[in-house]
Amino acid sequence: MTVKVIRGGSVLAALLLLVSWAVHAANADALWNIVHEQCVPHWQQAEDPAPCARVETGQGEAQGFAVLKDIHGVLQYLLIPTARVSGIESPLLLQDDAPDYWTAAWDARQWMERLHGSPLPREALALTVNSPWGRSQNQLHIHVSCVQPALRRQLQQAVIGPQWQALPGGINGHAYQARAIMGETLAGVQPFRLLAEGIPAAREDMGRYTLAVIATRFDSGPGFWLLASKADLLAGNFASAEGDVQDHDCQLLQPAAAP
Repeated sequence: MTVKVIRGGSVLAALLLLVSWAVHAANADALWNIVHEQCVPHWQQAEDPAPCARVETGQGEAQGFAVLKDIHGVLQYLLIPTARVSGIESPLLLQDDAPDYWTAAWDARQWMERLHGSPLPREALALTVNSPWGRSQNQLHIHVSCVQPALRRQLQQAVIGPQWQALPGGINGHAYQARAIMGETLAGVQPFRLLAEGIPAAREDMGRYTLAVIATRFDSGPGFWLLASKADLLAGNFASAEGDVQDHDCQLLQPAAAP
């Protein structure tokens, strides 16, 4: 009996790996090619970031980033480094002089607002980074989009403190850790570092994690919820906070239906 369970689990794991590899097979360098071969050259030659909305070269190649409208979602944008950074697993992100990509991603909400035609409520916004198992691209990209309405209600009802703790009920059947931080912006917060330093063994295994930052407003002032999940392929968790946390249809921005 035990042998059958192990063998069945191994087969399932192999099938899940094949699914993940199949997703990656569809040009995992597409985002890098757009930024590196189009947006950056266009900006350098004519100060036109197209097809990106913005290119910031920064001081040094590693500090630069581009903002690109994603083909999915009514308002979703992507924050993409102009340097080659594979993803959440990159050691660059935990260095003392690591670029502040999360602050740049938070600031990129302005492009959502321009497309929407009006300011967006803070409580509607969420940023996510997927694990290698839960993404199709091998270039770091932070998804800038809306939060799932049901998840926002769940988080508002939960008691989430300043230290990482298990999120009661998880999300979509996936186990998550959560913590709260105060602040109007993400300047100096460095969520990657908070994950690596706050969850045991995460630093040595960052590539198995997904990370989300959800804006909110606490009784004591503005802040954010941070959510993290570790990939568990046998449990069907590819560590994709984008799918668990964000709503690219932005239902929270739609007028409430008349009673």
